[in-house]
Amino acid sequence: WDAAYERELKTFQDIGDAGEIWFGEESMVRIIRWLEKRKVPLGSSVLDIGTGNGVLLIELAKSGYMNLTGIDYSPSAIQLSEKVREKEGMSNIKLKVEDFLAPSAELSGFEICIDKGTFDAISLNPDNAVGKRKQYVRSLCSVLKPEGFFLITSCNWTKEELLNEFREGFEILEELPTPKFCFGGRIGNSVTALVFQRK
Repeated sequence: WDAAYERELKTFQDIGDAGEIWFGEESMVRIIRWLEKRKVPLGSSVLDIGTGNGVLLIELAKSGYMNLTGIDYSPSAIQLSEKVREKEGMSNIKLKVEDFLAPSAELSGFEICIDKGTFDAISLNPDNAVGKRKQYVRSLCSVLKPEGFFLITSCNWTKEELLNEFREGFEILEELPTPKFCFGGRIGNSVTALVFQRK
């Protein structure tokens, strides 16, 4: 990931392109629309897990959200998101190099946690993926307040699989609509987007 973000950082410095938006623009719109529909207060504390280039936080800030934090374990990703934040003039967004599987003590008390692809990336880890997924859920429980919301967008996991992964400590609130496709007479989604609430 460091190498990928170093390339994106160089591209941003050369031509001002912030790089890849995981799952596209509509994934960010879907998240913001849900927060607005739920009338989530603009002062709510929001954590973007695996923020990458930080573009989701920029869009949240443009929508009026003020208490925004982005973490990534890649220092290059945080450097890139700092440059993007600077370019957009969004000095109120907090960014930190932080490994979500071993969160620091100050990473706690969030009312909303958002994940677009980080759980997917952790799930693909060739070194003890099952243990890392369990640790992710433990970390999520430690940083998210009881009754806080967890919004996850995944291209690796179905709704049923995610319900199983997050069964301890979380309950499903709703499935967000994502594009559908038809293959061999069966209808499916290329992306799953769910909202959980911490018990």
